[in-house]
Amino acid sequence: MNINLHIERLVLDGVTIAPGQHQLLQSIVASELIRMLRYGGFSPGLAQGGSLSRISGKDILLTGNDPTHLGRQIAQSISGSIGHE
Repeated sequence: MNINLHIERLVLDGVTIAPGQHQLLQSIVASELIRMLRYGGFSPGLAQGGSLSRISGKDILLTGNDPTHLGRQIAQSISGSIGHE
């Protein structure tokens, strides 16, 4: 299965990321989200392909500002909107 994921903009309200960590965070979100969708599947509306102009994730409880941990939390939040829950 091929999954093409393009994140043009990632908006995080109330989150402070260290300078230079933005690219790392976006990369972690994308790779973790692809992994989750590859094994968990897509929502019926996206299973045959398509694109979304905007996705709102579920609220997450921040437990620090480590980009790896935060990226995984964000991916889980987003996957609930586009993947099987």
